[in-house]
Amino acid sequence: MNPIVIAALVVAAIGAVCAVMLVLASKFFAVKEDETFQKIRECLPGANCGACGYAGCDGYAKALCEEQGIKTNLCIPGADATSKQIAELLGVEFEDVVEQVAVIHCYGDCHHTSVKMDYVGIQSCEAAKLMYGGAGKCVYGCMGLGDCARVCPQGAICIENGIAHVDTRKCVGCGLCAKACPRNLIEIIEDTKRVLVTCSNKEKGAVAKRKCSNACIGCKICEKNCPVGAIKVTDNLAHIDYTLCENCDTCAKNCPVGCIFIADFSGLHRHKESPWEQEKAKAEKALAQHAQKKNNA
Repeated sequence: MNPIVIAALVVAAIGAVCAVMLVLASKFFAVKEDETFQKIRECLPGANCGACGYAGCDGYAKALCEEQGIKTNLCIPGADATSKQIAELLGVEFEDVVEQVAVIHCYGDCHHTSVKMDYVGIQSCEAAKLMYGGAGKCVYGCMGLGDCARVCPQGAICIENGIAHVDTRKCVGCGLCAKACPRNLIEIIEDTKRVLVTCSNKEKGAVAKRKCSNACIGCKICEKNCPVGAIKVTDNLAHIDYTLCENCDTCAKNCPVGCIFIADFSGLHRHKESPWEQEKAKAEKALAQHAQKKNNA
């Protein structure tokens, strides 16, 4: 017999034996997967953001299956819908999810500040920070190179006029952008809050003001006028304690610089549930049905 044919037959026989061994091994040594784990995992959005406090969606699903008393409302991106599904699977009472969104403590765009050099390096905030603290005059401000935008799974962040902006109507509060920002300018807050300090400069007022016209000057007028003591000035910068803030506009009205904003930060889940959005959806559905009838006619 031809040696080449013999070699081919030997290889084929070895392959067949290995295949049989693998099949037997997969049958006798298989580890049974918990069906509950798989069902819970399917409920989770798969963002693996860690907002729940666990190492990704698998870690949270495993904890829910194996540990008693783990809350079902820890998945911020999944919101109430995910919490309800998990509660039904585990046969426990549904717990409301506190919806959250990302906000940026900087409004130093090209209209309020300027650059100190032309940066031609890697287009990354992390890289630019290593080059003399970035191209901007304010070494505390947004560098606008989009590290946060690149990690956002919802496309809720864009770069406009040199800085990052969050469209909270698309934000699910996963927190990936906050982890990506090398200057820690992004904070995750409850989307029911309405007050935001849009500055992070800790330099003295006169110095900060020369670098950015939107800079907090640490005058403490906001602190003195807050009726509940929710805003304090430390390190020449105003900070809001959101556990105390009642969403009044006293601080914003009295800020001589205008770096405190009052706005609606409703996130994706709350925005979809708003009466306005519901009416908009109904109107769009009615128009689509009308167009369909017209085409059929």
